[in-house]
Amino acid sequence: MPGCTAQGEYRAPKSRSNLAEYWWFCLEHVRAYNAGWDYYKGMSPGEIEVELRRDSAWQRPSWPLGSLGASAWEDALARDPLGLLEAGRLRRGGAVPAADQAPAELREPLATLGLSWPVTIAMVKSRYKELAKRHHPDANAGDPAAEERIKTINLAYAAVRSRLAAPAAAAVG
Repeated sequence: MPGCTAQGEYRAPKSRSNLAEYWWFCLEHVRAYNAGWDYYKGMSPGEIEVELRRDSAWQRPSWPLGSLGASAWEDALARDPLGLLEAGRLRRGGAVPAADQAPAELREPLATLGLSWPVTIAMVKSRYKELAKRHHPDANAGDPAAEERIKTINLAYAAVRSRLAAPAAAAVG
């Protein structure tokens, strides 16, 4: 600052458009400069909003989750005549390939859980958690019927889970 004899040890940005260039001030003058400096001065409310949104993502481009890669895997774009993609999904514990009917050993457990074929492990877990909360004896004041129902649900869940995990384990081994 003109007339100041103190050493300029503190930096302050020169302008909003160039934040990498600095003025150097003494402590007294940097405080005065910062008190009067407004980053958003001269911007419209819309420009301020855009700037705030960009700041929330560190000035990196952003988009809603799930919107970028989804179109690349739509049925129209991803053709899989040999079923290779479906086989890979099976190995990772995803959906079991569709069939006309559920395997015989899973028909009763799926009916107990209220699910229809085909199912994924995620669907089975979600449904199990929902039923376990609803029929847990603690949630039903120790009702003996609820205890029997939760036992049946646990057995059905174990049967379906072990059957869905078996193909994934076989693919790994």
